[in-house]
Amino acid sequence: MDVSKFSLTIKKYIKESEPAPVHLWNPPYCGELDIRITRDGNWHYNKSPIGRKRLVKLFSNILKKEGDFYYLVTPVEKIKIQVDDAPFLIVDAESKIVNGTQEITFLTNTETEFSLGSKNPLRILFKNHTQEPSPYVVVRKNLEGLIDRKTFYRLIEKSEFHSHKGASWLGIWSQNVFFPILEENKLNILD
Repeated sequence: MDVSKFSLTIKKYIKESEPAPVHLWNPPYCGELDIRITRDGNWHYNKSPIGRKRLVKLFSNILKKEGDFYYLVTPVEKIKIQVDDAPFLIVDAESKIVNGTQEITFLTNTETEFSLGSKNPLRILFKNHTQEPSPYVVVRKNLEGLIDRKTFYRLIEKSEFHSHKGASWLGIWSQNVFFPILEENKLNILD
């Protein structure tokens, strides 16, 4: 399948500025396209970076995950692609007070904005051998974004201790929901 032909098909069905209703579409599987999203959020076609931001944004709006696999989906086609880690990279975060409550808003590498909350939760994985954190947040449906290092450090600056599951945890509040990051008695692993 040719990527330019596929992008013309996409434009028939969606607006570039918003995600398509891919959860409503169940087209037949049409094979794989040599598109890969690397851990740093860059999109590649045939092992070359896709330099057109508008095309990347368009593709990101038709992304769907089924099981462990990622697809670009239109009402008539479903094309499998490769994702090294998470399909989005969180490149910025902003904290604001809304109705007296802190709200954290994230920005992805594809210019999608959303707020940390019960529909878009945070999770942290720690590598076994280094204990290095890999923070993720749900961008939409079951598609996650990896939070880049600078943005994660800014989140840590906004964190506080709170009782969670019978222990004191360092975490972040957003939309009246507490998102635990690390139990207080394990903070020495970050030193």
